[in-house]
Amino acid sequence: MKISGNNIGEMLKEAREQKKLTQEQLAQKVGKKRAYITRIESEQGNKINLQTLREIVEKGLDGELNIDLDL
Repeated sequence: MKISGNNIGEMLKEAREQKKLTQEQLAQKVGKKRAYITRIESEQGNKINLQTLREIVEKGLDGELNIDLDL
């Protein structure tokens, strides 16, 4: 699965929906509250720390986190 874009929250939401997971299911897989997933998918998405992002992608979405920095 490859998701790209500028808003991390929107990318995570798209990936979650592709996996047919609810926010509650994703939250349970990564040991977070559903409200936290809601915040990440909305206005707080670009304020997520790298470790949490990795946990959501790898544990919650069964993906691999690759960061491509176009500088």
